[in-house]
Amino acid sequence: MGTAQQQHRHMGKKRLLSLISAAAVTFAASVAFVTGAGPAVADPVEECTATKGAIVAVDFGPFGGDVVRGCDTTPTTGYDLLHEGGFSTEGTQHDGDGFICRIGTDSLDSGTPYPTPATEDCVLTPQATAYWSYWIASPGQKTWSYSPLGAMSRLPKAGDVDAWVFGGTDVGGSTGKPAFTPDEVRAGGGATPGPTDGPTGGPTVPAGEIDVPAAARWVSGQLRDGTHVVDEGSGTPNDFLTTEAAYALAAANGRGPALDKVTAHLSGRTDAYAYPAGTDEAPDATAAARLALLAQITGGDARAFGGHDLLGDLAENVCPAGPDSGSPTPGCTAKGDFHGATYAEGQALAVLALVRGGVERPAGTEERLTRLVCEDGSVTGILISPGEYCDGDPATTGLVALVLDEAGGHEAAVARMRTYLRKAQLTSGAFPAYNGATTGSVAPTAYAAQALRALGDGGAADAAVSWLSRQQLDGGGFGIDEGATDGGLYATGPAVLAGTDTSLVTLVAKAPEPTVPPTTPPTTGTSTPPTTRPPGVGPDLKKGVAFLTRPANLHLGRYYKAQGKTGRADFGMTIDGAFALAATGHDDNALRTIVDFLEQGGEDGEGRTLDDWTGAGGTYALGGSTGKAALLAQVVERDPRDFGGRDLIADLADAVCEKPSTAPDRSCAAKGAYTYAPSVFAHALGIMAQVRAGEEKAAEAPIAYLASLQHGSSGAWPSLIPATGDSEVDSTAMAAMTLDLVPGDAHAAAVDKALAWIASQQLPGGGFPGASGNSVNSAGLAVQGLSLDAKKYDKQITKALKFLASQQNKDGGFNVAEEGQRGSDIRASAQAVGGATGISFGVLTRSLEGTTPNPVPSSSAPAIVTPGDSGGGGIVNADNPGDGGGLASTGVQALGLAAAAAVLVLAGWRTVVVARDRRTAEGGSR
Repeated sequence: MGTAQQQHRHMGKKRLLSLISAAAVTFAASVAFVTGAGPAVADPVEECTATKGAIVAVDFGPFGGDVVRGCDTTPTTGYDLLHEGGFSTEGTQHDGDGFICRIGTDSLDSGTPYPTPATEDCVLTPQATAYWSYWIASPGQKTWSYSPLGAMSRLPKAGDVDAWVFGGTDVGGSTGKPAFTPDEVRAGGGATPGPTDGPTGGPTVPAGEIDVPAAARWVSGQLRDGTHVVDEGSGTPNDFLTTEAAYALAAANGRGPALDKVTAHLSGRTDAYAYPAGTDEAPDATAAARLALLAQITGGDARAFGGHDLLGDLAENVCPAGPDSGSPTPGCTAKGDFHGATYAEGQALAVLALVRGGVERPAGTEERLTRLVCEDGSVTGILISPGEYCDGDPATTGLVALVLDEAGGHEAAVARMRTYLRKAQLTSGAFPAYNGATTGSVAPTAYAAQALRALGDGGAADAAVSWLSRQQLDGGGFGIDEGATDGGLYATGPAVLAGTDTSLVTLVAKAPEPTVPPTTPPTTGTSTPPTTRPPGVGPDLKKGVAFLTRPANLHLGRYYKAQGKTGRADFGMTIDGAFALAATGHDDNALRTIVDFLEQGGEDGEGRTLDDWTGAGGTYALGGSTGKAALLAQVVERDPRDFGGRDLIADLADAVCEKPSTAPDRSCAAKGAYTYAPSVFAHALGIMAQVRAGEEKAAEAPIAYLASLQHGSSGAWPSLIPATGDSEVDSTAMAAMTLDLVPGDAHAAAVDKALAWIASQQLPGGGFPGASGNSVNSAGLAVQGLSLDAKKYDKQITKALKFLASQQNKDGGFNVAEEGQRGSDIRASAQAVGGATGISFGVLTRSLEGTTPNPVPSSSAPAIVTPGDSGGGGIVNADNPGDGGGLASTGVQALGLAAAAAVLVLAGWRTVVVARDRRTAEGGSR
């Protein structure tokens, strides 16, 4: 819902937004600055300049320390800048590591993180008056701005300065700024203020877009008879390249006759391609995996593709031992290899096919991939034996990182690969074919972009895609290397996947849907917006819903992940997405899947459920979160008195405070507040749920408290509880929707005054101010609020809808704000999609009768969705073709042309490309 909501929109927007990695600093300008040290070895501050690296300053003044600086010459995110700058952090038990609750440095009390447990237990989100807040300054900027993004999402540029201050502020950042200036942080470190010519340690090129339709047309043109690719000269079917073409068409066009023809052809080639030694022998693991993935991508059955159970055959043909054992298995390099895999690509794709199919991976198969990670974090393309020379490349690293991240349980290995990829990226945004190369290569850049996007490094992925867009040829295809003039499927296939923000891990070829005017309001199951505007006035809601439900975003069709790409679900964000789906009615099966997952006690990757998030019935019962869950139940016509085995309405009644709590207990801000409800937004959700349940009497105290928070002079509401004196559009809209729901006319004047204030805040372009600037979240909520009196505010609503349309991206998602970092954000997209309907949360209703959910996976089985299931989509792969790797990783010298041709037949294109590139760069041998 709101801008940065982790639990509820507000805590997330300023506090929770910046707090997702927030940490801050307040101190006098005269305080001494010292260079920090910590868990990571920070680069010397002098090495960060206006054109290289970024500096972070943390103010330990409230804890008896100084302002401590750190430097990272190749920063990736604000979160990593903090750690690479030499600081340690701790998160909260409720929100995970992403919400920074403590920060430490070796220069203060031997690294003791502050605040200590004696003053903050870091179980829940810290109170608004005492937390680490996150401030930023761009090159040349002389004042601080409260970061509109969490530190895990913010991508520092060369010359940027970050600051972390402990204290309090509101979501607008009107208080609590650092007492020192950005120039004082820059001073003495070589980072002089002024405009920058661009970084020398990382890409900052603006994001460009690949012409996906043109690429798809080029791919179709490579097919003979529209069914398959053949080798030039011989006319022999090339099954590997045909699968590449199928993946590209699936990503670009979805299901349709063209893709069906290619899939049918490959099904008929299963024996020849995947079982070259005979159908009674073990399959070629790489080929079998690629065909299994194609079946999963297209909604087929990988257990009955071309007459074979591809998944069963893969699982049954795993090497029990390698040459170093007492009883080696012929053809096996090590225990855990899939028979015939030979290269990391085959091993990874076989693992992925089993993951997507919900099949338990045989022992050692995933671990085999982790043993291919070299010292620098890259992954070697060849299945080397233990102790062999290890030299990886970006393409293989990208694929293996995607697969292991999806499989789960390999966080340390994935983190090393992520770090390698970020360091390997060239200033142009491209990635080289092999370590040490200085020019970009298309396929490695595409694979790396897919992995970085999946791992949360959207800015780096955007830079890579921008470089790819500049390599696209006039005909729509891509060549192998930078500046190539001839297109090839080896490169074009993965480039298309990168250009559609997908990968083999997430690709699903959806069947085309009937064309519906994008802003047509739903006709059944929900209230109808009070006015009907001409098509095209607002954003494309169907595209917005498609963005929210795409497998790359909605994990397993069930939940959105918390920032940082961990296994932790963001339950609050998941409910926000459900509200958006309910408002539009454009994917009720996906909505049903989410709701069933939450109600049936579905677990995220850390084993947490909705109950863990709300804390209902426990010591730390979150009233606002409980209200949000209850409201979802009401929206989809489920019983909030028996949702997930709990009576959420009774839990809400128990969460109403009878009086303010006294320190150190901070559970109750005031009489009538809900326990641990940190914002007006959260408080409003609790009231809505109680009122919709007919519990007006039980809600009297919360309603009175909400009404008391309205600023009498303006009609606005503050953002946080306890109130900090600010005024915010988002909170005011939520309060207005809440009081409008209360029976009777007692609050009519307050609602009218609130709407007038919201309308007065509209910016010239139609947007509304929020923590992130001209905010998409605020505009969405403003539309919902003003729609309470749509006839009076029709002009303002129309302008706001046009603003939202201007912030919608090609992928259907929305930017966080008009200014600042660009790119589709899930939270902003949920608020824009739901808000654009104009339907108040107080009256939103969506019947799920007749819908079909995906089955919720058990806690003992892999959490995998079958692509054929309806709703939510499955998790599929869609990234990498060829194999990959450096020949030198086994000590083999670069091959001659004849040998390279043989490797092309036996191993896949990527190994040959790497061999050729190394031969050119190194004079013929390694």
